[in-house]
Amino acid sequence: MNKGDLVKAVETVVGKKKTAEEAVNCVLDAITGALKKEEAVTLVGFGSFKVYKRAARTGRNPQTGKAIKIKAKKVPKFTAGKKLRDAVATAKK
Repeated sequence: MNKGDLVKAVETVVGKKKTAEEAVNCVLDAITGALKKEEAVTLVGFGSFKVYKRAARTGRNPQTGKAIKIKAKKVPKFTAGKKLRDAVATAKK
């Protein structure tokens, strides 16, 4: 499923494509905005979005084998909630 498919799924509930697209964009913007402020976003039963800090480290250039420095950075991480994990575990193919 991609963003367009998600908009279509919301459209079946709200009735209008434009309204559905605005709703999906609003939710995604709200999650992004909270993560930019390094706030956790918890959707009970679905999961949590958090910002994790990766430490600086030394890596290797795969072509030359030369050591390179990789800068520290912040990355988003999603952890699935119990209801989502259970739903996926019991889903039929």
